[in-house]
Amino acid sequence: MKGFFKTTVLALASVSLLAGATAASAGPWQDSHPRRAEVNARLANQNRRITDERREGELTRRQAHELRAEDRGIRAQERFDASRRGGHITRAEQRQLNREENGVSRQIGR
Repeated sequence: MKGFFKTTVLALASVSLLAGATAASAGPWQDSHPRRAEVNARLANQNRRITDERREGELTRRQAHELRAEDRGIRAQERFDASRRGGHITRAEQRQLNREENGVSRQIGR
């Protein structure tokens, strides 16, 4: 399990670096695009929930760190997807991101 997590984090970090490299050529981003705004609002809400659960002692420091790492990976994927389409994400990409967010959300609410 630890090896899988490290591999996942490394893969997501690579995607993040790639997204950063392609962002420069993608032009101005449309952060206010409705699908992107929804995904990013969910990520912000999940971060708040992680903070609340950590403060209440429901999550350990390590669990909170791992959940935030997963959220960073989702955010990196969202930015990568948007960079390929001039700041937009497709409905299919949004559904995939939502499924990933749902997985993190279930882990927070244990």
